[in-house]
Amino acid sequence: MSFIANRLSAIKPSATMAVTQKARELAAQGHDIISLGAGEPDFDTPEHIIEAAKQALDDGMTRYTGVNGIPELQDAIIAKFKRDSKLDYARDEIHVSCGGKPVIFNAMMATVNADDEVIIPAPYWVSYPDIVRFFGGKPVFVDCPVEAGFKLRPEQLDAAITAKTKWLFLNSPSNPTGAAYSHDEIKALTDVLVRHPHVWIFTDDIYEHLIYDDFEFTTVAQVEPRLKSRTLTMNGMSKAYCMTGWRVGFAGGPVELIKAMTKVQSQSITHTATVSQAASVAALNGPHDFVAANNAVFKERRDLVVSMLNQAPGIHCPTPQGAFYVYPSLKALIGKKTPAGGVVNSDEDFVTYLLESEGVSVVHGAAFGLSPHFRISYATATDLLEDACQRIQRACAALKG
Repeated sequence: MSFIANRLSAIKPSATMAVTQKARELAAQGHDIISLGAGEPDFDTPEHIIEAAKQALDDGMTRYTGVNGIPELQDAIIAKFKRDSKLDYARDEIHVSCGGKPVIFNAMMATVNADDEVIIPAPYWVSYPDIVRFFGGKPVFVDCPVEAGFKLRPEQLDAAITAKTKWLFLNSPSNPTGAAYSHDEIKALTDVLVRHPHVWIFTDDIYEHLIYDDFEFTTVAQVEPRLKSRTLTMNGMSKAYCMTGWRVGFAGGPVELIKAMTKVQSQSITHTATVSQAASVAALNGPHDFVAANNAVFKERRDLVVSMLNQAPGIHCPTPQGAFYVYPSLKALIGKKTPAGGVVNSDEDFVTYLLESEGVSVVHGAAFGLSPHFRISYATATDLLEDACQRIQRACAALKG
């Protein structure tokens, strides 16, 4: 009999982390690999943030803090929500953790009972359904195809809600598609949610500042204040602030929920690193001009990747409004034969062929719940992106049938 807990069979390892690790291993073996799997900015953490961390260490900030962090960080998060989204929170409505994933984990552990349903629009970030399943919840997937802009429609939401629905996950801009909901699109969804007072909303705003083409970001509790009392608004330092390795995520929500999440965290990670908290204060309160500068580069890369992928035979790549991903369709390639005689029967077959034939590592669409697609992260050097897209064009052109 295995000593591994039965609950572990309900989840699987993160597909994006697995793809990234495989690319690292192949590169270490001497293979020419371009990895486009990781959702991590290639820009360094801004210098003023690093200097704040150094100063904090010099000042002796190396001890435990409260579960939800130092008061200075809580206040910086409160100011951020007010500044960016006109949302008012108090300190006891702020949760701080080791990145966005533990925020989700804490929220689901604190609220989800066996057989509770959680609506997850597909495609989705890979961790949402597994975290729900870990606590006995049931993910309810709603397909949001490319023809709908990869966005949930209000009639779909209304049809998916049952008496067992506990949460709706909403991620805008989206990982993996980069699709972002406009104010009016969010309002249409909140009009449905107002009619269902038992449904809570988890809004993942981690890519809030990574938007293009004059898109204006809004979030659920901002668009519909009546839902603020049952909305958890999550954000973090990793993407816009180029602080992935610092591991700081946070959320604003009602006191009862935050208290329950804090109870969970007090018995697990306790709190995120003290030095990371000090750095986050500097990031949130300091200059933000680097965000616009980085976005200008991301936009150039987005436009390059979209253009080059749409020149690859059989690939259709929409233009995303935010984040740093594209989610092209390879529907026209299904059934084609590789030069080695294999058949592309799925998006997983395609990404395997791409890695083996051209050394380009991407993530298959099935990992995100919507096929046949694949995800590319364009958060990497422009010359590597151009090289990778040329390789993808070559791989697609070599397919026959």
